[in-house]
Amino acid sequence: MIRTPLMNVMTAAAIKAGKSLKRDFAELPSLVISRKGPGDFVSEADKKAERILFQELAKARPGYGFLMEESGTVDGTDKSHRFLIDPLDGTTNFLHSIPQFSISIGLEREDEIVAGLVYNPITEEMFVAEKGMGAFVNGATGRDNYRLRVSPRTDFADAVIGCGVPHAGRGDHGQFIRELAGVMPRCAGIRRLGSAALDLAFVAAGRMEGFWERNLSPWDIAAGIILVREAGGYATAPDGGTKIFEGRCVIAGNEVAHQTLLKTIASANG
Repeated sequence: MIRTPLMNVMTAAAIKAGKSLKRDFAELPSLVISRKGPGDFVSEADKKAERILFQELAKARPGYGFLMEESGTVDGTDKSHRFLIDPLDGTTNFLHSIPQFSISIGLEREDEIVAGLVYNPITEEMFVAEKGMGAFVNGATGRDNYRLRVSPRTDFADAVIGCGVPHAGRGDHGQFIRELAGVMPRCAGIRRLGSAALDLAFVAAGRMEGFWERNLSPWDIAAGIILVREAGGYATAPDGGTKIFEGRCVIAGNEVAHQTLLKTIASANG
């Protein structure tokens, strides 16, 4: 487990925000919900959880910058550190009473992701990672602590692959269909769970062999990227490089799944 001062700060903030989300999840009919765009919603739950995360992290790490889904950029006096926060990854699931959503907190140091946390407040599973220290699940809550390892499966035909599906008004639907048509016949199953942060955490935990999705923002995937890497996996842009945020697309998995996905998706777009 990881009990560094930094991770203690991040886990405490996530648990506090998670309590707020659990209360709102139990009272969905009374929530104020607005539409940001086609198929893209924001609720008072998102905003409230983000305020809690910002207040708790800013108090513990004054001077750090922030990049948040709902509030945008908050510059800090410490230009070398920045938290990337998604207070509710999987808002559509949340609003449909599907308990598959998460809080995601990543930390950049000199533009490199050095720590990450993904927390599902309903299941109380917390995935944490810090550079060079490995990745763990429930390392902060003291329940069922164990180190994460990506799946050992080496046959892509046995792999379960996660993905994100573009919804109304967003993404290139034709491109996704081509990519899906390339991946689907080669693997044991495709899963679309609705939270990229949790998808990446599941790859780190070996529950899925790989994952790919486009049209993502840094706060969606910062924490998940370091979870996968610290669990012995790979998380890259479609060209195999590191410019994931710039391209807004991540391909992740164990070695076999990652390489197969890179080749299959490149072929689908070739």
